[in-house]
Amino acid sequence: MKPTVVAVSSSPSHTFSKPNQPALRLIAGIGVEGDAHAGVTVKHRYLVGKDASKPNIRQVHLMHQELFDELSEKGFTVEPGQLGENITTLGVPLLDLPTGTILRIGDEVVVQVTA
Repeated sequence: MKPTVVAVSSSPSHTFSKPNQPALRLIAGIGVEGDAHAGVTVKHRYLVGKDASKPNIRQVHLMHQELFDELSEKGFTVEPGQLGENITTLGVPLLDLPTGTILRIGDEVVVQVTA
């Protein structure tokens, strides 16, 4: 199976789900332009409450479509963006990738797995 981007999603608000978008702009060292979790320091509410000065190592959230397929088999309907991810992939073994893995997405985007 060829690795594929199924959907891209973002939200300027701290909401659980993120609406799908026609495209995203990723900014090095910041994350997804206009997304609530973009920034040099942590943006997740829980982490901000603990120490807002910590570096943001979760600037772009990836999730695999295969998870949604597994949930569907168990009777749950979950669509891309509904779990707060920015990029939904298919055919990329995200859970098996070690920290430090470099992913190329399309012709221009390069992201590093940090968590």
